[in-house]
Amino acid sequence: MSSSRDRSRAIGMLILATPCWALSFPIMKALALEQQKLLPGASSWFLTGLGVMVRFGVAGVLMLPLLIRGRFQFSRREVEQGILLALFGGGGIAFQMDGLSYTAASTSAFLTQGYIVFIPIWVMLVTRRWPSPKIILCVTLVLIGVAVLANLDFHALRLGRGELETVIASLLFTGQILTVENPRYSANRPMYFSVVMFLSMALFSLPLIWATAPNAAACVHAYSSPAACGFMLVLIVVCTLGGYLIMNGWQRRVSATEAGLIYCIEPVCASAMSLFLPAWFSVWANIHYPNEQLTDRLLIGGVLVTVANLLLQSPWLESKKASDV
Repeated sequence: MSSSRDRSRAIGMLILATPCWALSFPIMKALALEQQKLLPGASSWFLTGLGVMVRFGVAGVLMLPLLIRGRFQFSRREVEQGILLALFGGGGIAFQMDGLSYTAASTSAFLTQGYIVFIPIWVMLVTRRWPSPKIILCVTLVLIGVAVLANLDFHALRLGRGELETVIASLLFTGQILTVENPRYSANRPMYFSVVMFLSMALFSLPLIWATAPNAAACVHAYSSPAACGFMLVLIVVCTLGGYLIMNGWQRRVSATEAGLIYCIEPVCASAMSLFLPAWFSVWANIHYPNEQLTDRLLIGGVLVTVANLLLQSPWLESKKASDV
């Protein structure tokens, strides 16, 4: 009974994390527009790398006082897990943030959920089991949904830059989810490996900043307005300390596939927020960021991806001999 209550609580906490992450989509889009105004012509990769460094570096520093009682004694596996999460999460965030400069926030939010299909596919490769009819159907639905959402040009047979980068981000987030669940790290303390993760993500972004920065002063000028600082503050407190600490602390109590299903609430929240928050941000920051509309493309693509996510967790078409996930 206690195990059942614990699992239910974990599901509730992970559901709570999804609006924290969902808010990051319109916030990052607004921040990019504000920084393009402050630094015209600056590389989107520079702004992305700088954003990752500030967001996760400040979050990691803010957490350090919480570790004083433990005398900052990290185990080897806590450091190992933190660095792996930083590689997957940092890479995913970088591609996601840069992709947001070239696609709508709601489209990015939905495409990011591709990990709900990548996770069981990875499990099948590891276990060497052939795909079931359910998996094939889910993958087909997601591929069609991605094509609709990304407005795929079938004549050119390629995705746009923003959509392609978001799919790459989704693959990296798959690695992040699987690393959190890995039994090898079951004894790790979430607060400790989270600090390693945040500070490592900030550190890994330095080469990108160095390679793309127009000059040293640009790093300061990118946050020289109250709006830019305000957007980053929300990203640090709500989207990073809120969402990631919940994920790192509670996801291990459910399976990776169950976690993926729960995280599917994120794009729904992001799409809802993108229908009204951009106008608020535009007034506050004096930027041009119109509200998104509930278009047929967004509706159809979003429904297909969401249906695939839900179907993946249902018992329908489930093999009697072995579970798909």
